[in-house]
Amino acid sequence: MPAAPKDPGARTRAPVTDRSSIRPGNLGSILRRLRDDGPRSRTELAADTGLPKATVSTLVNELTDLGLVREGDPRRSEGAIGRPRLAVELDGSRVCGIGVEINVDYVAAIALDLRGRTVFERRAAADVPALGPAGTVAIVAELTTEAVTRTRAAGIRPVGMTIAAPGGVDAADGSITTAVNLGWRDAPIVASLRERLGPHTPLPPIAIRNDAHVATVAEYVAVAGDGVRDLLYVTGEVGVGGGVYNGGQPYQGSRGRACEFGHMPINPEPVPCPCGRVGCWETMVGLGAFLERATDSGDAVRDPLTDRERRLAELHSRAEAGDERTLTALREVAAGLGRGVALLVDAFDPELVVLGGYFTQFADYLLEPVQRTIDERVLAPSTGRCEVRPSTYRYTSTVRGGAQFALEPLFQDPVGTVGRSPEL
Repeated sequence: MPAAPKDPGARTRAPVTDRSSIRPGNLGSILRRLRDDGPRSRTELAADTGLPKATVSTLVNELTDLGLVREGDPRRSEGAIGRPRLAVELDGSRVCGIGVEINVDYVAAIALDLRGRTVFERRAAADVPALGPAGTVAIVAELTTEAVTRTRAAGIRPVGMTIAAPGGVDAADGSITTAVNLGWRDAPIVASLRERLGPHTPLPPIAIRNDAHVATVAEYVAVAGDGVRDLLYVTGEVGVGGGVYNGGQPYQGSRGRACEFGHMPINPEPVPCPCGRVGCWETMVGLGAFLERATDSGDAVRDPLTDRERRLAELHSRAEAGDERTLTALREVAAGLGRGVALLVDAFDPELVVLGGYFTQFADYLLEPVQRTIDERVLAPSTGRCEVRPSTYRYTSTVRGGAQFALEPLFQDPVGTVGRSPEL
């Protein structure tokens, strides 16, 4: 299996000193700056990276030749005098990353170019626990084939692919180790996908990562241009997960299993959790807990073969119509969500909390009480307010983050990555 890309998010602030990696490191540093901060003049890029302006110009020319950057509009640096300088901005319209998300009730795929523009997207409703690994890989194979075929036909080269999966993953061997909400253990997803597609399918390098971790990548990239470097992401799916960026860098943990927020034991009621324990946060605020409170077992909004967004839109309509059962369920979720997020704010001290998944769809009922709880409960409110916002991408954060993670090799070694990618 091709080597998986390094974890995204590391922001190079100074020239790389290892002689063997000086050039790719500096090229990647410029690309990452342009992704996170938007168009920059060569003078600004030189100040950002600590490189001489002449070196920056040479590197920008090389990235332009690769089709990864281009000249943008004139830009005047703050406080500068004289003529505005031409800005440099990301291009990358001829390369893309592919993200594939395996969720409990759907499989999704998306391809994004270097600027984050969608060049392919498809989602298929599926009862993934019932299908099992083999049946799910069949859907993944179908979506992957379509994504590769469509992008290559448009003259766009896939440079990587990330499969985002719930629960624990082994990035080295491409497997899902434990996914309690799917009922899977030790499922060799990447190897099974390659075997199903065969040796003649022109696949880019494939990585597998935890779904919430890659969703956090998407949310971080969305707000990095606002100067946010410390972010906490909490997503409400069947499980509850998330991720953390600290100083512009992702926190993954020693074994890549950090931020399993949903299994914090904070439910005062001993409700059994699929993980085998009782009282997990997920049993208070997970999607399953919300649906149990808001609906009866035979309600159509619980049908996993119906698109989740449509089902939850129906529940949102009930709340707007004043249905007391739905509103009571939302008040209970808001109380539990605020309690857990306040603990996480004390633990990680972020400047921004982003709520994703179904929390975003009900943001008009959840954001205000969660913000109020954080303001009331954090240990040091005088040091500055931690803002709560809804996700930029709602249900597509994970699959978009997978595609952005798949582009990460371009930020490590632009020349080598373009050269290694399957030819058009």
